[in-house]
Amino acid sequence: MNTASRSTARSAARLAAVQALYQLQMEGTALAKLLDEFHQHRLGREVDDEDHEGEVFADAEVEFFDDIVRGFDSRRNEIDEILSAKLANGWTLVRLDKTMLQILRAGTYELIARPDVPKASVISEYVDVAKAFFDDREAKFVNGILDAAAKQVRD
Repeated sequence: MNTASRSTARSAARLAAVQALYQLQMEGTALAKLLDEFHQHRLGREVDDEDHEGEVFADAEVEFFDDIVRGFDSRRNEIDEILSAKLANGWTLVRLDKTMLQILRAGTYELIARPDVPKASVISEYVDVAKAFFDDREAKFVNGILDAAAKQVRD
C-alpha cells in the first residue's frame, strides 16, 4: 500500500472508530459484537440501509480501526482522566457533546499508544474528523485539547 492510500485508509479508520466509540457509549453494544458489525457491514464497503444510508468507510485500515476501538476500551479510565484534566474549570466529560467526546477519546488513545504516528498528524487528523461533524470553533477545541494531551503524554 502506498503512502497516500495508507493515509486515506487510516483517515477512514479514524472516522469509523469515532462512530464505533459513539455506538459503544450510546447503545452499550458488546465490544466483540460491535467490531464484528463494523467488519461485516461498514468497513470497506458502502452501506445502504435505512440506518446508514450510503455511509461508507472505503478501504479503512481494519487493524488500525481495531487498535483504536479496543485500545480505548482497555484504557478508558486513563484516557478519561487525561481529558478531564484538560477541560476548563466547571466542565466535565459528561457535559461534552457525545460525538466530541469520542473524537477526543480516539485522539488521546493514539497519542498515548501509537508513538509510530507523529503527534501533529494525530491532532490534524482528529481536527479533520471534528470538521466532519462540527464548525471551526469545535475543531479548534479539539486542536487545543489534543495539543494539551500531547504535551502531557508525548513530551
